[in-house]
Amino acid sequence: DAKDALRKALSMGADKAVHVEDDDLHGSDVMGTSLVLAKAIEKTGYDVVIAGMASTDGVMGVLPAILAERLGVPQVTLLSEVKIEGGKVTGRRDGDAASEQLEASLPAVVSVTDQSGEARYPSFKGIMAAKKKPVESLDLSDLDLEAEEVGLEGAWTAVDSATERPARTAGTIVKDEGEGGKQLAEFLAGQKFI
Repeated sequence: DAKDALRKALSMGADKAVHVEDDDLHGSDVMGTSLVLAKAIEKTGYDVVIAGMASTDGVMGVLPAILAERLGVPQVTLLSEVKIEGGKVTGRRDGDAASEQLEASLPAVVSVTDQSGEARYPSFKGIMAAKKKPVESLDLSDLDLEAEEVGLEGAWTAVDSATERPARTAGTIVKDEGEGGKQLAEFLAGQKFI
């Protein structure tokens, strides 16, 4: 539930939380989501927007870049290390062949990988303090958005079909009674590994 996630963020040290909730958001794709987030972020003010590397629903990984474009600010994405100080964000992006050191002036949008930082766990004091911190609720009208701009009606993409992945079958167990090596070689050859 979104409100539980916001309370958890507050218990981990966030000063305030904003919950955008509207039935017309149902079915929004990354374009609709980025539009709503940009409007909410502009309304509440910000220095830096920190996002993850991908969501579990669409797994596109493009939201931070689209959000930065909508906000008209620099973006630094897929950072494994981040430092924010002196009006700028610096960080390291690790690739297959090399690492890059990146820098952008604030305000900016940053996305981080699962390699960046250690998880912060809420303390009892933080949990109790979070109960007193405000969670602002906004809807589309608060953001000057129309229902047609978001949700299924405003989506740029559509899911045509979805199928459940077949269950994995158990592997073949070979009892080695002197023929194990031969059976392994035959299996690998049959799978075109050798």
